[in-house]
Amino acid sequence: MKMTKSIIAFMLVVLLLAGCAAPAAQAPAAQEPSGETVALANESTGESDSESAYTSLDDFVLFDADGVLTKTGRDAKGTTGVVSSGKYEASKIGKEIMEKGGNAVDAAVAVGFALGLAEPNSSGLGGGGFMTLRTEDGETLFIDFRERAPMAATPDMWQSYTDAEGKSVVIGEQNKLGGKSVGVPGNVAGLLYALEHYGTMSKEEILTPIIELAKKGVTVTPTLSSDMKNNYDKLLLYSESGELFLKEIDGIKYPYEIGENFKNPEYAKALELIMAQGADVFYKGEIAEAVVASVNKYGGVFTMDDMANYQVEVTEPVKGTYRGYEIISSPTPSSGGTIVLEILNILENFDLPSMADNSAEELHLFSEAFKLAYADRGAYMGDPKFVEVPLKGLMNKTYAKKLADKIDLSVSAENVIPDDPWMFEHEDTTHYSVADHKGNIVAVTQTVNYVFGSKVAVPGYGFVMNDEMADFVTQADHPNSIAGGKTPLSSMTPTIVLKEGKPFAVLGTPGGTTIISTVAQIISNLVDHDMGMQEAIDAPRISGFNKNTITIETRVPAEVIAELEAIGHIVKLSDDWSRSFGSVNAVKYLEDGTLEGGADPRRDGKALGY
Repeated sequence: MKMTKSIIAFMLVVLLLAGCAAPAAQAPAAQEPSGETVALANESTGESDSESAYTSLDDFVLFDADGVLTKTGRDAKGTTGVVSSGKYEASKIGKEIMEKGGNAVDAAVAVGFALGLAEPNSSGLGGGGFMTLRTEDGETLFIDFRERAPMAATPDMWQSYTDAEGKSVVIGEQNKLGGKSVGVPGNVAGLLYALEHYGTMSKEEILTPIIELAKKGVTVTPTLSSDMKNNYDKLLLYSESGELFLKEIDGIKYPYEIGENFKNPEYAKALELIMAQGADVFYKGEIAEAVVASVNKYGGVFTMDDMANYQVEVTEPVKGTYRGYEIISSPTPSSGGTIVLEILNILENFDLPSMADNSAEELHLFSEAFKLAYADRGAYMGDPKFVEVPLKGLMNKTYAKKLADKIDLSVSAENVIPDDPWMFEHEDTTHYSVADHKGNIVAVTQTVNYVFGSKVAVPGYGFVMNDEMADFVTQADHPNSIAGGKTPLSSMTPTIVLKEGKPFAVLGTPGGTTIISTVAQIISNLVDHDMGMQEAIDAPRISGFNKNTITIETRVPAEVIAELEAIGHIVKLSDDWSRSFGSVNAVKYLEDGTLEGGADPRRDGKALGY
């Protein structure tokens, strides 16, 4: 088995210190340690017996005795509201908010802040995101609270070289680690904006249950424990993150083990300040000062003005259709909505409903459509405040027909180059979906980018800063080049689907550039194959837009893989349920008015309804 450098580093530290260190973490409850072992472990960590027995997962079985994620029990139905998020605890808080009379926006804001606690490896106050929103009166809008580049950022802020393949490589991963990788965070501003303008509850009502949970703790899942271990050396290197995300036994730092309790009283403190003083404390007050100091300690170029001048941007979402269904999704600076619509427009030229789900014929068409659309993404997409982007051309159905005509049903195209949409111009991240029976629909994708972001934590406030600057390209003459105040290109694609003008589905996923292909596949599953929401999420997926190489989950039948290889696809097999294919959390409106929530077993997702 191939091990990462991080895991090897962790093992070496443990081996070197084994002779003098206390035992590592208490084993998961399923291993049934003796009472004496439990007492010794609790004495080392300062936990009481009652604390060690506590779980924030209640009776939800997320993982088995071997620490393997369960694949069932992720869905839920409701007649009044459904919340589907990447963590049980966040979904539970969102559901309770709606049970107390809050609408889908109130619940979504609570979920957003709760994920910063329960899923700090993927989300948090130091990150940003997008919200696609439809209100009960039919208004649709897009709230952009993505990170922005600090004003002192320039294309030459990182040292880089060109490797043998002609790719630009940043020395020391300065675009992913440390202060120069950090963008000005928007999460706090965006969530509070949504609450103030479209919610019905106060900050106190929203934040109090999260503050209580932060003090009590959340159960460490296999996903979170694995991320802590895989990033162990980096969390030690950036010591403030080590203090926050590693436990200490006899003066030695260890990653948390599966089933242990992770408390974050510093996060509670940050939320208490936000509850009392609003966004100003984060962007102009003591938290802002701590952010600037932390980022610049590790080479950043932040100023207090960068924080104080952050603005949420509210725009119109992009809209298109697929086989009569209306698709409402993320506009620039996300490429997600535009490219999803381009993919669906291409696929609309083929009779997918008559094809067997995950047949070689269907997967071939997905692969070819992905190549064509992603080529355009790389060539044309960027922040439209800084570069001109042919958005209408990319989403034009006649342009899509031109691209569809390039697809050979019997051969995989190896070299796909961008076409010319200008002639048609005239015409480890997290997602959650919340819907209520009144028709309020909220799709939010938020992130700190790579796992634990830049690894720069803000001491005293319980969160890590993003490394969103890595989403810029390193060259100076590209649509997605760095500029002060510019928003890096994103793939985040929070999406709402309407049928005959009425709510049909809300969905999205984390997963970097695979977000776009995953969202397109889920929509096709729902529309072309009439799947239920959990069935659509559980179905095997493919990804890949580089030449003729595609990655496929191994649950796809061997004969299908053989057919794909026979027409020129280079197939790479992933796990049965690969985390690399994202973690979809979604809700579907059924014909009888029931809301059907689905959550992805590839990570920790859980839907709850009432």
